[in-house]
Amino acid sequence: MNRRSIGRGHGRAGGFSLIEVMIAILVLGVGLLGFALLQTMSVRFTQSANQRTQATNLASDMLDQMRANRLVAAQYAGDYDASTTASECEPDDDISVEKYKTIWECRLGMALGADASARVTFNDGVANVDITWGDQRWNDADNDGTVSDAEKNVSFATETRL
Repeated sequence: MNRRSIGRGHGRAGGFSLIEVMIAILVLGVGLLGFALLQTMSVRFTQSANQRTQATNLASDMLDQMRANRLVAAQYAGDYDASTTASECEPDDDISVEKYKTIWECRLGMALGADASARVTFNDGVANVDITWGDQRWNDADNDGTVSDAEKNVSFATETRL
């Protein structure tokens, strides 16, 4: 054997072919698209969980207020529509039931949006707080790819004995 042919490796060329590079880019692209979808779903879950936490905190706040004022707890009962007027969210020296209801409606709107609503009932020492808000990220119940007005409502309900 000749020393020149052994050292240079004239047999086969090394490196990647164009087909291999294209396949690698395709696999990488599919992986990155999957990662982007995962990030999108993560953001959706996080926002939805945040709204559920806000609803839980609002209901707990209302029940605590009713517990603190047991003698007038029935006055907190009623339907609440969310308000987004920031000036109404600030408490002042007025500690009346009506002032608290206005502040709570404002907090409801700031936390869950202008289309949120709540119903508070009080009957024989049992208080119920039902909160409904629109979450357009979920509830495609009929799997048609769109969320209709009827499907976008999410509810949270709690009940306690005062």
